[in-house]
Amino acid sequence: MLPWHQRYGYSPITKRPDYSWPDNKRLACYIATNIEVFAFETGIGPDPIGASDLQTHRNFAWRDYGNRIGVWYLFDLYEELGLPTSCLINSAVYDFHPDIVERVRVRGDDIVGHGRTNAERQRGLWEIDEQRLIADATQTIVRNEGRPPKGWLGGSVTETRVTLDLLKEAGYRYVLDWPCDDQPIWMKTRNGPILSVPYPFELNDIGQIIQRGHTTRDFCDMIVDQFDEMVRRSVDRPQVFALSLHTFIVGQPFRIPPLRKALKHIIEHPKKDSIWMTRADAISDHCYAMQAGIIPGS
Repeated sequence: MLPWHQRYGYSPITKRPDYSWPDNKRLACYIATNIEVFAFETGIGPDPIGASDLQTHRNFAWRDYGNRIGVWYLFDLYEELGLPTSCLINSAVYDFHPDIVERVRVRGDDIVGHGRTNAERQRGLWEIDEQRLIADATQTIVRNEGRPPKGWLGGSVTETRVTLDLLKEAGYRYVLDWPCDDQPIWMKTRNGPILSVPYPFELNDIGQIIQRGHTTRDFCDMIVDQFDEMVRRSVDRPQVFALSLHTFIVGQPFRIPPLRKALKHIIEHPKKDSIWMTRADAISDHCYAMQAGIIPGS
């Protein structure tokens, strides 16, 4: 038989119960801001002229620009437009860039677990080693924030066959690792269900700009087209519009103007009364409060 995962069953979006987001909104919209730390001349990580390359001082410095400069430009842009964000944070950020996390706290944004560093991956780890990675990242956040994160995105969105089980056992309420749907779904683990909140591979600056070579304006056109189409479709069924941004990519000054234009399109949309500008944690909280039988897998 074809190898399968057994984490969720097939559920066509056209045959699901209808529901709405808070205040009868139809489209939940959140921005995932990836804040990452990489190792110097070792480990793995993207390169500015391709998807990957040898680790050098050059590509380390390019990525480090995001923590020194790019993230601050993005925070300024979010505040200019009055936008919330969910910050997907490597726990090493607490050691190397504590000022960033302080700004996140002041803004009141989500802190979503994103591993220890993006110089490593969960894929290929033995269960005990992956369990230690998750515990290290989680405990760092708890030690600094006084509470655990609700959500998780693996480094480079990788998993092993037991990742969901380990995350559920570590107390996580939702994951962003499975880009299989435009609505949240419940996924099975060996200790009960965990929620999957949509997170994009397609509407993702690292995929489109770095790996596929699209221009920033191409990418921002995708943002507008995706949003407009999801607004249209959300009339019939609720949707989640998610946008993934990396500080060292769209945090470059020349990329800010087209991004500003795309985000202004979202917040000034003629149907903005049907749009819930929110964060991933709030989407998860709303789903947990819904009665069984509405969210697929419940």
